[in-house]
Amino acid sequence: MTNFLKSIKPGQTIGIIGGGQLGQMMTLSAKEMNFKVIVLDPSHNCPASTVADEVIEAEYDDIEEIIKLSKRCDVLTYEFENVDVKTINKVKENTYVPQGTKALEISQNRVMEKEFLKRHNHPIADFVEIKDKTNLKKYIDEVGIPCILKTATGGYDGHGQVVINSEKDIEKASSLLASKARLILEKVVDFKMEVSVIISRNESGDTAIFPIIENQHRENILHISITPARITKEMEQLINKNAEEIATNLELVGTMGIEFFIDKNNKLYVNEIAPRPHNSGHLTIEACDFSQFDLHIKGICNMALQRPQLLKSAVMINVLGQHIDQVKDLLIQENAWHYHDYGKQESRHNRKMGHVTLLTDDVEKTIKELKETKIWNK
Repeated sequence: MTNFLKSIKPGQTIGIIGGGQLGQMMTLSAKEMNFKVIVLDPSHNCPASTVADEVIEAEYDDIEEIIKLSKRCDVLTYEFENVDVKTINKVKENTYVPQGTKALEISQNRVMEKEFLKRHNHPIADFVEIKDKTNLKKYIDEVGIPCILKTATGGYDGHGQVVINSEKDIEKASSLLASKARLILEKVVDFKMEVSVIISRNESGDTAIFPIIENQHRENILHISITPARITKEMEQLINKNAEEIATNLELVGTMGIEFFIDKNNKLYVNEIAPRPHNSGHLTIEACDFSQFDLHIKGICNMALQRPQLLKSAVMINVLGQHIDQVKDLLIQENAWHYHDYGKQESRHNRKMGHVTLLTDDVEKTIKELKETKIWNK
């Protein structure tokens, strides 16, 4: 029997900082359980606005409005990792914030994240913090080429980073070096596969790990996800062991995504931690008996968790701005597509507008059929 520290029950109110697609899908899961949901987002027409009970229109750094939200909800969560830690600590005075700030603070700073992983003996690529921006070559010699220069904070989908394949590429890094941002240099892993683990946990320590997901990217944006990942049982066990230890040491509550690289010698590396539901985990909505969003809501409300069951293999493909019109046209005849439209007001090139999930008995055939639509050639 699970010994709950505190529980939030259906009928009570969940506050979510952020109303993008993750906030939208969190809200959908919460509403199925009959929670009331109030979302705070800069846009009144954000994706979550179509399903939430109420939207507070405010910037993410508007402490007064966030405090107002905290006073109106029974538990507070967030959909992205760049929430101000001081703000979260402040609102703890008004409401239940079971996620705390440890995972948030560590994951939103790449230097702190790498140091945390190194301290707990998780496999990571070589890295060094850039403390003298006038002497990048010294750090490149230390880490080795190829490497990636990244801002320690912010950045997503390839933003805020420069790949260095030779000393000639140092010039490309001039804008980052000229900025006031804290920088980190990481050795490039020559990987054969990237995988992600979606793991959920409640405050009592119940932990649930989803089947491992195999990911393929284009232009640093997630393109296709496949579950279960095509890896050995031994690798699966090693990945899950690392994921569970990371979740425990970060005192995870809710759902977290952890990205791993597997190199050509079958060596494992932890790449990145995201202390919230992860893009690759969207396929769990159809592929598993509980989705990553279901277990996020259950986790923050301190409900009991169990390992989700894979109902069928699945392939998910992201729908970006340049794809959405053709996807909508083809949707009329594609009866097997599970199509999710985030309802974003503005469509832009490479902006995530939705996703399609297909349950399948033949992953390779399904991927081939998606390619044959030619929608994702752009």
